[in-house]
Amino acid sequence: MSAVMGALPSFEQVRDAAARIAPYARVTPVLRNATLDALSGAELYFKCENLQRGGAFKFRGACNAVWALSDEQAAHGVVTHSSGNHGNALALAAATRGIAAHVVVPEGAVRAKVEAIERAGAILHRCAPTQAAREAMAAEVQHATGAVMVHPYADTQVMAGQGTLALELLQQVDGLHALITPVGGGGLASGVAIAAHAIDPTLALFGAEPKGADDAAQSLAHTTRVTTVVPDTVCDGLRALVGERNLDALRAHRVDVITVSDAETIVAMQLLWSELKQVVEVSSATVLAAILQQRERFAGRRVGVVLTGGNVDLQALPWY
Repeated sequence: MSAVMGALPSFEQVRDAAARIAPYARVTPVLRNATLDALSGAELYFKCENLQRGGAFKFRGACNAVWALSDEQAAHGVVTHSSGNHGNALALAAATRGIAAHVVVPEGAVRAKVEAIERAGAILHRCAPTQAAREAMAAEVQHATGAVMVHPYADTQVMAGQGTLALELLQQVDGLHALITPVGGGGLASGVAIAAHAIDPTLALFGAEPKGADDAAQSLAHTTRVTTVVPDTVCDGLRALVGERNLDALRAHRVDVITVSDAETIVAMQLLWSELKQVVEVSSATVLAAILQQRERFAGRRVGVVLTGGNVDLQALPWY
C-alpha cells in the first residue's frame, strides 16, 4: 500500500492539512534581526521551523500524511526512507496516532538525526547509502508489513502538509514581497509555492540549493529533469534529486533557484547562530547565503526566509 503519490496538492488540500495537523504541530515564531537586515539591505522575516516538533518543518507533512490515512490503512503502520528529519518526523507523527513507523536509514547518515529517529520510537532498517538501496529496502519492508509508504517529498499529503508553513507565515506577516526556502527533493518548495501563490499570486518565490547538488537549478534551466548530478555538499538534507512533480510545481510557480557554495552556506549558518541566536542546521542556512550572495535582488524588499531545521550533530559542526 502507498499513500497518494505523484499528484500535486490543491490549495484546498493544503487548507485541509492545516486543520488536520493543528492539534499536533506547533505554530512556529517569526524572528527579525537588525544586523542581518543591514547585511542584506532587506527586511528579513525568519520562519523558525527549527522550533517545530522534531526540530524541522518535516513534521507538518508527515503528520498530515499519517492522519489522512483511513483506520484500515493506519493499522498496518507507515514506512519511509530518510537520512534524518523526515524519518524522525514520521516516527513522531505515527506516535500521535499510536501506529508503527518503519524508517529505512542509509549508512553514514548524521548520527544526531538517526538517534532522534530511534528516540521517536521508529523501527530502524539500515541500507547502503544510495537512493536505489533506500527504495529497495523500503519496498521490502512495505511488502513484509503492509505498511503505507509515506515518501519524503513526492507524497501529495506530505506536500500539502509542508504548504501549511506558507499559510501560517502569510498570516503572521503582512505585505511580503518574496519568500525563499531551501530546495532538496522539493516537497517544501512545491507545497509552499502552491499555497503562497493561491494567497498572493504576485509573491516572488525563490529556492536556495547547494552548488554541489544543483539538479533543480539545472533542471529549470533545461526542458527536462536532470538526474545525473552526484551530490557533493555538506548540506545533508538537500542531497535528494528534486522530484518530477515537485519540479513541475517549481516551473508552474516560477520559483527562481539560486545556487550557493558550501563556504557561503557555512558563513550564513554561523551568522544565524551568532546574530539570530538560533541553532539551525547547515541546509537551513542556504536561504540566508542566497540572499547575501544576490543582495541586489532582495534589497529593499520584505522577505520571508524559511529556516527548515535545527537538528545538528554538535560533535561534527561544518566549520571545524
